[in-house]
Amino acid sequence: MLYDVAVIGGGPGGYVAAIRAAQLGGKVLLVEKDKLGGVCLNRGCVPTKTLLKSAEKWQELKSCHEFGLLADHIGFNFDAIMERKDQVVSKLRGGIEQLINSNGIEVVYGVGLLEEPNRLSIKQDDGPISYDAKKIIIATGATPMGLPIPGQDLPDVIDSNQLLEMTYIPRSMMVIGAGAVGIEFAAIFQSFGSEVTVVERLPRILPTIDNDIVRRIGPILRKQGLKILINTKVISMEESSDGVRVSLDNGKGVQELVVEKVLVATGRKPIVAELGLEALGIDYSQVGIKVNKKMETNIPGIYAIGDVTGQEMWAHAATAEGMVAAENALGGDFNMDYSAVPGCIFITPELAMVGLTEQEAQEQKIAIKVSKFNFASNSKAVSMGETDGLVKIIAHADSDKVLGMHILGAHASDLIMEGAIAIRNGLRAEEIAHTIHPHPSLSETVMESAHGMNGDSIHQLRLKGRQ
Repeated sequence: MLYDVAVIGGGPGGYVAAIRAAQLGGKVLLVEKDKLGGVCLNRGCVPTKTLLKSAEKWQELKSCHEFGLLADHIGFNFDAIMERKDQVVSKLRGGIEQLINSNGIEVVYGVGLLEEPNRLSIKQDDGPISYDAKKIIIATGATPMGLPIPGQDLPDVIDSNQLLEMTYIPRSMMVIGAGAVGIEFAAIFQSFGSEVTVVERLPRILPTIDNDIVRRIGPILRKQGLKILINTKVISMEESSDGVRVSLDNGKGVQELVVEKVLVATGRKPIVAELGLEALGIDYSQVGIKVNKKMETNIPGIYAIGDVTGQEMWAHAATAEGMVAAENALGGDFNMDYSAVPGCIFITPELAMVGLTEQEAQEQKIAIKVSKFNFASNSKAVSMGETDGLVKIIAHADSDKVLGMHILGAHASDLIMEGAIAIRNGLRAEEIAHTIHPHPSLSETVMESAHGMNGDSIHQLRLKGRQ
């Protein structure tokens, strides 16, 4: 049977590409080696956010006296927390399976291998089977990276996939890597009582985030109980009677820490091995498969989307890329637009960003103006008891067009869409400012920050001597 489109990988990019291709009238084959939903649903975004919600509820329960509430003999059941996580993942995966079935997509479980530009084989227990397809979309994702140091293979040195299968809270944990994944897991397990140390070899945590946001979030995380070591390299790890003995070098000397578990969260690498890329001459590197704006590789009719391209490694970016690839595979002419890809880090308070950081604008020699507004001056944030954070808007100095928005605070992942829509549609900060926002709401922080571009923020204290 000849398929119009074959998709290798059923993650947030792959299954969406398959559904969109089917919606456009294509006969679609979807190849998945494990479970539909990919890393995001099964071992990433969804399970971590489910655990984070339990952690937030636990912290709220412990501080309920601040809201005039009394609670005695409180506690948590980690088995039940993990069970709920599994239930959420299973429910959502079932929803994806229903969507796939309702769109008439054929799913084959196994490992896909490219044989020719229009043919692939799928490795299964009873041997490989070949399938023909007019177009092929590669969506194989990425996998956690290890550390090239002694001790990487110790049983108590784990990656994020293994951490999500933990059946207990370790008394102590070291998280190597202070990017989004590392910080999220550190915050979750610290909130449940684990003594967590985060180690980052760079001069600051969250290295891709705007400096002002990082300066704010560091003290907040430390106040919550995280121990953070920057400018620190992990030299080696070895077993000890109490766990894992980790040797660290901060440039001033070597120190040792013993922890029960070590989480390696130093990034992810694209899954490109054993796909048959070399045989077909598909251009790729260690960063990922190279594609053009249409998500097409150098071989016509073969596309790549999501983490395997090594570009914007967010699930929602993979979804957008999947839509573009599916449209083009069935005769469309669409380009992928990365101008407004939001990013979110789900800690407390949340962190979200879209567009340029102030540093990136300066490096590109763009004349900008910047405005900030604190959550502490927002009535809804005060009533919620969540006053940590700020909204920072970066706009072009001449046109007033929004170039970047960065939010630290409650519900930042929801609020950031104002920035994404503004950047995507070339809106000016003034247009956000003069759009009526509901009161009391957290969205007013965005409005006030936009007003602040011209010094018109109502609820911002004016500096002495300022007219």
